[in-house]
Amino acid sequence: MTRTAYSFAVKPLACVLALAFSLPVYSTALTRDNGAPVGDNQNSQTAGENGAVLLQDVQLIQKLQRFDRERIPERVVHARGTGAHGEFRASKDISDLTIAEVFKPGSVTPVFVRFSSVVHSKHSPETLRDPRGFATKFYTSQGNWDLVGNNLPVFFIRDAIKFPDMVHAFKPDPRTNLGNDARTFDFFSHVPEATHGLTMLFSNMGTPANYRQMDGNSVHAYKFVNAKGEVHYVKFHWKTLQGEKNLDPGEVAAIQSSTFSHMTEDLVASINNKDFPKWDLYIQTIKASDLDKFDFNPLDATKIWPGIAEVKVGQMELNRNVDNFFQETEQVAMAPSNLVPGIEPSEDRLLQGRLFSYADTQMHRLGANGLTLPVNAPRVPVSNGNQDGAMNSGKADDHGVNYQPSRVYPREELQSARYSHSPLSGTTQQAMIAKTQNFKQAGDLYRSFNDKEKTDLINSLGGALKGADVQSRAIMLSYFYKADKEYGERLAAITKDDVGSIKTMAAKLSD
Repeated sequence: MTRTAYSFAVKPLACVLALAFSLPVYSTALTRDNGAPVGDNQNSQTAGENGAVLLQDVQLIQKLQRFDRERIPERVVHARGTGAHGEFRASKDISDLTIAEVFKPGSVTPVFVRFSSVVHSKHSPETLRDPRGFATKFYTSQGNWDLVGNNLPVFFIRDAIKFPDMVHAFKPDPRTNLGNDARTFDFFSHVPEATHGLTMLFSNMGTPANYRQMDGNSVHAYKFVNAKGEVHYVKFHWKTLQGEKNLDPGEVAAIQSSTFSHMTEDLVASINNKDFPKWDLYIQTIKASDLDKFDFNPLDATKIWPGIAEVKVGQMELNRNVDNFFQETEQVAMAPSNLVPGIEPSEDRLLQGRLFSYADTQMHRLGANGLTLPVNAPRVPVSNGNQDGAMNSGKADDHGVNYQPSRVYPREELQSARYSHSPLSGTTQQAMIAKTQNFKQAGDLYRSFNDKEKTDLINSLGGALKGADVQSRAIMLSYFYKADKEYGERLAAITKDDVGSIKTMAAKLSD
């Protein structure tokens, strides 16, 4: 069941939680690697309230750099994956929105898709509850475009500075290498915006039946830019034509007893049997002038865009399995910074950090010349003056000119490829976004579930919450209660916590 259509009426919010516990507190100053204290570890520096994230934010850059280098050579996230080749056929003229040639009606673009789980390691069972990556590399006539997303349409955090912390909280306890719900909910009890994403994850949406029957979402908003330089914000949604299907807890247990690769096995077998899976690509668009008309921030990655029409723009078919898993699926380098003219990043704070982090981690894994590997190489000529580096097997045909500009070997800068202009105002800042609205969409999602889906969610999430410490669990329950009274009450019944105190805590939250 698609979850992008549940309706919303929205109110401004500020999240306030006043709670005192007489527990021991262990405190020390947070520092960077050089020992200097950190002033704000919750918000990236931005150019004004709605401006882009600043490269001068040393804490953000250092955290992402260190995070990207934590594993060698396995991916830190999205380690367990499978991939396939196919084609995308554009079907609707949207030249009024973008100059991206991949969307010219009738055009056919080769693609490579890598599906994955996010948190768990390379050889983990595919039955484990986890967001699923849905990353598509389009080999377009303007260069490669990577649409890097998930099956869930929202994320758990809204600022990339918290991404390493979030993944650490989801990962096994470093002391034991075992999962630890107490660590997970200790972190998320400080992150009320995760209420929406956690509701999705602990519903049956967190255990898809297979990759063929799974939707995909860009999660982030991007910018479409047309020939006039006009900007629209856009979200992308893959809709499976095989019918969306998720597993309930009983089905998960039954499958895991016999195989730990059911999603990969299903995709490989279907393509081998010429039962080629297909997805329609839909877009939602918002005029740049309309961003402030919403009661939430549309560039917040923890939110969907309810009430915004979804328009079909093309269809993708996967029709060829990989010839070599390592050379293709393992070495494919997806990064949201791989964009083409007509598609630009939005000011989404999570996306802004990922523009650096994903490309950096792929360069760490594959080396400076990783994008020359066959699975990553664009189908158009590359001419940029880059040279040397490990595993450089390319043949330069630039007459010895590895710089630009040059009269000997000119490399033209296309006016049509210039970025759009974004007006800025204000001062640099480190502050939370103005319209947080942490709970409303989570409540709407809960109420959109049928009775069985609600019960599965309550049992799965309630069981996980039992592992949290008393204080973190109480805070988490207040979040879910704030989203929906019944939701919170049923979870409290599972965890055997006092509903009265949870209700009191939730009353102090604003939405």
